[in-house]
Amino acid sequence: MAAIGWIFSLIALLGGLTLLQDMPMGGSPIIAIGLFLLALLACPLLWRELPLGVTRGQRIIAALALILSLPLVLLPAA
Repeated sequence: MAAIGWIFSLIALLGGLTLLQDMPMGGSPIIAIGLFLLALLACPLLWRELPLGVTRGQRIIAALALILSLPLVLLPAA
């Protein structure tokens, strides 16, 4: 489980850094911040023990909420 967390955290971190460097579209800063939050939530090193009372299930739900809310950020403003 820790290996999946490391892989997911690294992918989210590199994706956020890429969006901040390239800025390919208008909503890139918002998506980059979301990816940085996702990288923080997925990092097993920071969350090994239970700091601030956040359990593994709560981190998984928060990561899923960030992933599933991505289409809402990408919708064009009407």
